[in-house]
Amino acid sequence: MAFLVSGTLRMAAQIADARDSLGRKGKYSLQGPRVALTLSSPEVSASTIAVLEDVFQTLGFESCQRREASVQDFLRELTGFREQLDAHGGPMGCALVALVAPCGQLRQPQQLVRELSHCGALRGCPKVFLLLSGTSGGAPKAGAFLTSLGELCGRCPHWSLLQLLTEVFCRTAEESSEATYCPVLRSSLRGALCLGDIEPWRPKPEPRPSTQYDLSGARAALFLAVIQDRPGAQHDVKALVDLCQALGFKTTLRTDPTAQDFQEELARFREQLDTHRDPVSCALVALMAHGGPQGQLLGADGQEVQPEALVQELNCCGTLWGCPKIFLLQACRGGEDTGMGPKGRPWFWRWLQAPPAIPSHADILQINVDAQGSSSRGSTPGNSDILMVYAATEGCIAYRDEKKGSDFIQMLVEVLRTDPGGDLLELLTEVNRQVCELDVLGPDCDERRKACLEIYSSLRRRLCLQV
Repeated sequence: MAFLVSGTLRMAAQIADARDSLGRKGKYSLQGPRVALTLSSPEVSASTIAVLEDVFQTLGFESCQRREASVQDFLRELTGFREQLDAHGGPMGCALVALVAPCGQLRQPQQLVRELSHCGALRGCPKVFLLLSGTSGGAPKAGAFLTSLGELCGRCPHWSLLQLLTEVFCRTAEESSEATYCPVLRSSLRGALCLGDIEPWRPKPEPRPSTQYDLSGARAALFLAVIQDRPGAQHDVKALVDLCQALGFKTTLRTDPTAQDFQEELARFREQLDTHRDPVSCALVALMAHGGPQGQLLGADGQEVQPEALVQELNCCGTLWGCPKIFLLQACRGGEDTGMGPKGRPWFWRWLQAPPAIPSHADILQINVDAQGSSSRGSTPGNSDILMVYAATEGCIAYRDEKKGSDFIQMLVEVLRTDPGGDLLELLTEVNRQVCELDVLGPDCDERRKACLEIYSSLRRRLCLQV
């Protein structure tokens, strides 16, 4: 009985910590210790490590460890770090892991990200990953990025980390002499992450006008939605079309496209924008379909199309150079599912072993400092100014209700209608918070499930859809 009570109290404390990790609505409290780890290969330059350690100190990380290992041993080292945190005996506030290796050697970072996401001490806490190239060719990029991040965090402690990164992306892109260089962030955060000493819920000064995209030109939206064999999808289409029209987008809708139609419609959309008489300031593309096991989209004919190819098609649009390009993807990205405990077990075992109130894929921010684009025009990165929002994290199912549509689209519409003039990255983070709090039913059983969005951004300015 003592064991049962002890286990019950311990699990209850962990669940309470996970639920209270945001402190206030939509904002992480960071009340526990901040820990940082640098995993670097032997080829990494000492100057990169020195700059990195200075940034850790500026960001307020009390414990900063460094481990040198081959890239093949990064997973083993990170496992040891996770076990060390779990043995700490108390909840953490935040973890930052820098993965530094020669360009091209870190091929499967998601495996490392998943390892730390299983850390019990970090359940419900933000986990930040920095992917850096630390060789002589990549050091200037990494150094400029880290220096700008440290300086901005010290000067603007009231800014959230997503706001800081957007500004750093702008500075780094403008300072880089390589047209193909573009940082990218990948987020499943559920709230504002403020690493400065000022509480994130205090009033913030208004940003300078120059830091915001100018959306005074025309806006265009394209909706490609597979409706057949996807009950409830029609509700998503109607809600999203109505919202975009209210926000001033000229909308084009195509239902039940084949895989080839997806590609041809995107190409036609790009051509129409390139021949548009008046300036175009923003484009939005919504892709709704079944998804393949590797994240492919399935057309109405069952054939596959890669969403990255569709993004690249619009990225080649000359009219949209330097303008925000938004992609919304409501589709499965694999078959992984998260249950809330099998009902066949006794109630106390289900209660003790049930996962916490949030999915393990949440609360992760991954920053790829050395992402590469493909454009050669000027000094602006080829893949900059892109915002992609997935209804599910990599490898997971995207849920859809037959009677009301998907939680992602419906919640997105509700949040944007409530605050259409807010920063879109912050609004999407709020959408993810609300989606993560929902319980959904699996398609083939009556067990409760959890969902989590994933946001990709190379935006270089604040994006507000209504001024």
